Amino acid sequence: MKNIPSNKNQKAYWRSLDQLADTPEFKQFVEREFPEHASEMTNPVSRRKFLGLMGASIAFAGLASCRRPVEKIVPYVKQPENIIPGMAKFYATNMPFGRHAMGLIVESHEGRPTKIEGNKKHPFSLGKTNIFAQAEILNMYDPDRLQNVMHEEKTASWNDFVSFWKERHDSYMKNGGEGLAVISGEISSPTMYRLYQLFRKNFPKASWTVNESVSYQNQKDGIKTASGEELFPVFNFEKAKVVLSIDHDFLGTAPDSVKSNMGFASARRVETENDEMNRLYVMESSFSTTGGMADHRLQLNQGQIEGFARQLAAAFGLINEAPSVIDEEWLAALVKDLKANAGSSLIVAGFRQSAAVHALVYALNAKLNNSGSTVVYHKAPYLIPGASITDLSKQLDAGKVKTLIALDANPAYNAPADLKIDEKLSKVDEVISLSSHADKTTKLAKWQVPLSHFLESWGDVASADGTLGVVQPLIRPLYKSQSLTAFMHLIATGTFQKDYDVVKETWKGLLKTATLGKPWRRVLHDGVWGKSPQTVANPGMKKDAIMAAINKLPNNVVSLSSTNLEVVVHASSTMYDGRYANNGWMMECPDPVTKLAWDNAALIGPDTAKELGVKSEDMITLSVNGIDFDTVAFIMPGQAKYVISLELGYGQNGVGRIADGAGFNVNSIRTVAHNYSAQNVSVQRRPDTYPLANTQDHGSMENRPIVREATLEEYKEEPNFAPEMVELPKLKALFDERPYDTGYQWGMAIDLNTCTGCNTCVVACQGENNIPIVGKEQVKNGREMHWIRLDRYFSGNVDDPEMVFQPVACHQCENAPCEQVCPVQATLHDKEGLNVMTYNRCIGTRYCSNNCPYKVRRFNFFNYTNELPETVKMAQNPDVTVRFRGVMEKCTYCTQRIQRAKISTKNDGRDIRDGDVVTACQQACPTDAIAFGNILDKNSKVYKWKKQNRDYEMLAELDIRPRTSFLAKLRNPNPEIEKLTKTLS
Repeated sequence: MKNIPSNKNQKAYWRSLDQLADTPEFKQFVEREFPEHASEMTNPVSRRKFLGLMGASIAFAGLASCRRPVEKIVPYVKQPENIIPGMAKFYATNMPFGRHAMGLIVESHEGRPTKIEGNKKHPFSLGKTNIFAQAEILNMYDPDRLQNVMHEEKTASWNDFVSFWKERHDSYMKNGGEGLAVISGEISSPTMYRLYQLFRKNFPKASWTVNESVSYQNQKDGIKTASGEELFPVFNFEKAKVVLSIDHDFLGTAPDSVKSNMGFASARRVETENDEMNRLYVMESSFSTTGGMADHRLQLNQGQIEGFARQLAAAFGLINEAPSVIDEEWLAALVKDLKANAGSSLIVAGFRQSAAVHALVYALNAKLNNSGSTVVYHKAPYLIPGASITDLSKQLDAGKVKTLIALDANPAYNAPADLKIDEKLSKVDEVISLSSHADKTTKLAKWQVPLSHFLESWGDVASADGTLGVVQPLIRPLYKSQSLTAFMHLIATGTFQKDYDVVKETWKGLLKTATLGKPWRRVLHDGVWGKSPQTVANPGMKKDAIMAAINKLPNNVVSLSSTNLEVVVHASSTMYDGRYANNGWMMECPDPVTKLAWDNAALIGPDTAKELGVKSEDMITLSVNGIDFDTVAFIMPGQAKYVISLELGYGQNGVGRIADGAGFNVNSIRTVAHNYSAQNVSVQRRPDTYPLANTQDHGSMENRPIVREATLEEYKEEPNFAPEMVELPKLKALFDERPYDTGYQWGMAIDLNTCTGCNTCVVACQGENNIPIVGKEQVKNGREMHWIRLDRYFSGNVDDPEMVFQPVACHQCENAPCEQVCPVQATLHDKEGLNVMTYNRCIGTRYCSNNCPYKVRRFNFFNYTNELPETVKMAQNPDVTVRFRGVMEKCTYCTQRIQRAKISTKNDGRDIRDGDVVTACQQACPTDAIAFGNILDKNSKVYKWKKQNRDYEMLAELDIRPRTSFLAKLRNPNPEIEKLTKTLS
């Protein structure tokens, strides 16, 4: 247990199994202050690959565009009155995400969208975002998007396709659409639903298939079984004192994660030792960000989870017979806690769980009086219905499909492997694909139509609770693409109409007006419709159907072993289902749990790996459902025994320069019967290895009390445990110190109790500050450029540890060690307490990085911008300097936003008030875990946070006086379970 702190009242934290074992590899990485080959790469092949990555990172596209809805874009002859060069404008829009939607506010510079934030008026964003929303800017500027209409591999025009489809449309009108099929993802939109109804009216014999790789269809089916209606749950975590998550990563990859994070954090937030906080129980097979926040977490394989659900049903008296999956006393304490908080408890289940489990969850929430309180059910009148991918496969087998239209769908990549959709599509007479990239399905299509990004399109959305919003463009399409709305109108009616006109037609009906006037302008301004129908349902209870569903759950749990393993598939925290595979920000953002970048891997627990004789980076062959699948192993603490977890979204080749060659296609082992998990899996170790870029040991600060943590009860007994954990030295200055007690003094506080490690701050910072990606090779060398490092620590038993996250960036130390060693004064302090950088002075000695105790300074090893044309540079945030090779860079507390606020408030004739300056990480954080402002302002949020007794400064014992501090993490375990755990151990 070397390199592990063991102070009084302090847990032993470790980042990786290498650190825990104190391996030579870990020692070498930590002791080597600067990686080898620090000069610019000389290998021409590696350099060529590197420049390609840089092209995808910042060489987005030539942007000669403007948000204003005009037909042609020309340089200003006369400057528009509402455009002031250098002054950003902000517009409301909405981001579609399956049957969910997120309200956004998008920053635009002279017609160029550069940054996405949340819309406070939208119930599913509440002014915040998640990592997926932050990445959409880069998705739009992706140079690998489809740029022209293609017909049989030749460039065509949109008019060519319109003429072609007009003929096909008239032909299918005569036979009612027989032979015509459409496949899409989930779409919830008033306009698209209206067009869908037109499509069904004109083509009653046509088929429509809805397929999502990460599907909540089981949840939908389970609730329909239990209630008799098609309803969708909206969770109010802010009202829940006790939460039980049955394999549901609601804080991580769930589509409604922003609302869930905000609600959960509000019930988790503690200001004094007299406050209470919620309690979270998690049952899962592999670590998720939700599991990392748990007060009690049990590792269960998928069979055990279903058995646990049945055991839980028996504990509530719903059935008589159940398997004993978890300790009965442990379960009794859980049930007692849920019952004691009836009406303010909540049970949720994830997409991997069967419809029977979801029916049980519905019944239990009703029995606990949670329905209408912590969970509210809504109808979804604008969700397009459809058949399953299995039904489409049967039609293809029977030769009934003559024309297949793929609406932003990629079934050749993500459909169950045993359906062999890719082979069947190649036999269809006419495949038409509307897609943003040349994905696997698009390459099989005769007609390929580029899809416009939602920031280039008109459309609308309906959220899960019925809230309506308009999708409005901020820029004219960069390429010769078409919006989903305009394309669908053509398919349904045979005539082309601009998406703006199509959407207006829908909203005339919604607003009940012949002409769109002030109400329409209000919707465009706010992004949401204030009179949106909430469609709240009063669901019933089909007891017989629920009992029948529960009895389908297994009464006996199959035992796993090293020869009978289980494979579990989960959504990626960055790729999701693969839709962000060509996004450099997402590909390089380390997974919050594994800390892997640029690849996915087969996650195996330490005990299981030892039995299998497998180590990290070993290539292995998994035999699943009669399919052999080659992938790389990665040893992951906290993994359920004999369970291997696989991450979706990787292994897409030919899509673009980022996606190509990254990771392994997990869809190749998914089948209809075993879409999310499978048993009877065997593993064969191969002789070769595969390098992984893993950041878990980068910036290691071992042997120091970095994270400080206690239980709620311990906090009540010792309110000052966090600052008193380390005794600060009593030092006397040799010289008169420069005071920082006047004017604006900027500082930050981060609440570890509400930080869920979602990585939203990392990508938000990257987009705001023009931070480039560096590629897998350089990440593996420890050269990632992120200004925020999201550290993940384990504590406790290797096979069943707890997990905690801690964001670390430049702490803006008043007595900064970096400033003392810079030979050219490139880094120094200003009068407002900021550690500022003068890039033109920096000569790249890296002394400052060597002297930084937090390891948060980044060195620009390569010249990213010297050959970029001016139009490419326009894609960057104009308020932030684009750095050149050979300089140090790091967090600046978003000094550009501070300066913007100074200008604005000066024009208003007042001082800056709390909230006038919001950093990019603070604004994006979905749990509101970051406070920033003037630490001298007693009314400011950051001042109040720093006065809390949980506040502590990391490494304050070095007398560096950091401006960023942390509120110590708390857990709220059930005392009965804690007592039982100690007894059992």
